Amino acid sequence: MKVRKFLALFVLAAALALPAAVFAKPVTINWWHAMRSARGKVVANMIKEFNASQSDYKVVGTFKGNYDETMNAGVAAFRAKKQPHLLQVFEVGTQTMMLSGAVYPVFELMKDAGIDVDWNRYLQAVLSYYMNTDGNLMSMPFNSSTPIMYYNVDMFEKAGIPLLSKTKPVTWDELGEITKKLVTSKIAPTGMVTAWQSWTQIENYSAIHNIPFASEANGYKGLDCVLEINNPQVVNHISRLKSWADDKRFMYGGQKYQGPKSEFLAQNAAIYIDSISGIAKLKKAVKDFKWDAAPLPVESTMEKPQNSIIGGASLWVLTGHSKEEYKGVAAFLKFLASNKMQEYWHKETGYFPITIDAYESLKAKGYYDANPIQEVGINQLNRAVPTEISRGLRLGYFVQIRNIINEELELVWNGKKSPQKAMDDAVARSNAQLRTFEKTYK
Repeated sequence: MKVRKFLALFVLAAALALPAAVFAKPVTINWWHAMRSARGKVVANMIKEFNASQSDYKVVGTFKGNYDETMNAGVAAFRAKKQPHLLQVFEVGTQTMMLSGAVYPVFELMKDAGIDVDWNRYLQAVLSYYMNTDGNLMSMPFNSSTPIMYYNVDMFEKAGIPLLSKTKPVTWDELGEITKKLVTSKIAPTGMVTAWQSWTQIENYSAIHNIPFASEANGYKGLDCVLEINNPQVVNHISRLKSWADDKRFMYGGQKYQGPKSEFLAQNAAIYIDSISGIAKLKKAVKDFKWDAAPLPVESTMEKPQNSIIGGASLWVLTGHSKEEYKGVAAFLKFLASNKMQEYWHKETGYFPITIDAYESLKAKGYYDANPIQEVGINQLNRAVPTEISRGLRLGYFVQIRNIINEELELVWNGKKSPQKAMDDAVARSNAQLRTFEKTYK
């Protein structure tokens, strides 16, 4: 009995002598995101690996709905002083987040945490979208994408059409001939469908051809910008798509991706323009035909096309938390940017690896030799140094502006407005939104 009492007292004394930190719970870091289903599982695995890699911090990931719902939940939580540490916000919310007063800039966070980051080793076409006017990174890129062109290989071969290059884009004139042959030979009911029509057919079309989407360097230089998408080249492009719609070379399948994707999967359309994040979905969904991918088409007058621009979302650090918590946020962001995590994210989802090191690591391992489709978007994004026009868009109330553009395009497809009238009206309606935003934040 005496021996047992002695041992118990010894254990108690030893425990009391230990520093309090040994018994301290890990600091909780809350991350609200919009990644669901398969992507949500990938996010959960990344969080699990980080939590298992150390004991100081515990990241808790919470799915908050789609992009709109997640951003709105973050805004409401901030007003109630119950905000998460990290909030995933889609790219069209960038200007709003930058001017919100609720953000701890990532470049400051990493510096304050003593983490040295070589931002030159990140994909510059991705970083530029989330930089302020001084060239400093405001949020951490996470799921970054760009649109590319998918096509039905079986239909192309049946029609005797050569397969497309993964690096050299076809011209829109050439695509017109390709879709005409597919439709007139009755190999494909429809030539082409496109997801996210504003993003792919106006925003990226403008960037690739170095045409201003808006004044003031697409909004980067001032809140007093105005839309300029009613220019002759964009209007001619929309007119061309309308003429294709009339002879079945193009079909409008809906504003987002579900409709166009369904048409491609059902082999009702031979060509499908959508985000690179569609790669993972197509790999799982396509069972009955061969498919491949190519860069977006360009005009024949564009000998050296510019880079395409990104979509997706980034991670914003919100203010109102402790220094110790922010150390955990910085450690987590560093972990997400590691080669291991970026390679895993890219392989599982199709989204870009955001660092050059991760891309070069995959390349050295022969990943792109075995999976050349995964490099189509990267090559398109990196084929030119971004200009003031092709680096991205920085507009207030961009969600509303995209909705306006979609509404006006639908009026073109159903024959209720001419392309010029629709683009003029889109500009006028969008400029009203921009002036409201300017008054709110200037």
